[in-house]
Amino acid sequence: MSLTLRARDGATFRFDPGALCLEFLMSGGVGVYACYESLHEPADLARWTAVSRLGLDRVDTTMDDLAQAKALRAALWGLAADRAHGRTPRQADVDAVNEAAAAAPLVPVMTVDGRRSWAPAATGRQVVATVARDAIDLFTGPFATRVRECAADGCPLVFVDTSRPGSRRWCSMERCGNRQKVRAHRSRDVPAG
Repeated sequence: MSLTLRARDGATFRFDPGALCLEFLMSGGVGVYACYESLHEPADLARWTAVSRLGLDRVDTTMDDLAQAKALRAALWGLAADRAHGRTPRQADVDAVNEAAAAAPLVPVMTVDGRRSWAPAATGRQVVATVARDAIDLFTGPFATRVRECAADGCPLVFVDTSRPGSRRWCSMERCGNRQKVRAHRSRDVPAG
């Protein structure tokens, strides 16, 4: 699922993180993304689920759910950065994901038209558990070695490279990839002095 993000300069661009757990990172969090914090109250977590790849229309959330979601998100930022840079993850981050995943997840259901949906009466705790389980699947699965940080200077967006050749380098070709190509082109056009 492609997200539309707004950079600090106001420009918008499309970004596909490739996994639910990495999509959740775009709700704000740590480091340079603290200024993009969007989870201020329980209703914000419910709103995120509606626009995420979960597509949930209604989620009952509490302040505890919100706190758990933020704790999970902080751990996911750590795990994603560690994986992208080939570092061993911090035990505290692994423990936080495992703890969140231990709760009951959202219950998938099939609709009459053959689509996947979710059983009604979803809770914030189930959302957090579902995101945590997605993280376990990603960080222990076949794409674990393809978690990457954008190769552009100063862009910390993290994604999973699901391309067939495994050669994705940019968060978005539309933004960082294009900027790098322009820089490379300009550097070739500069006359030697």
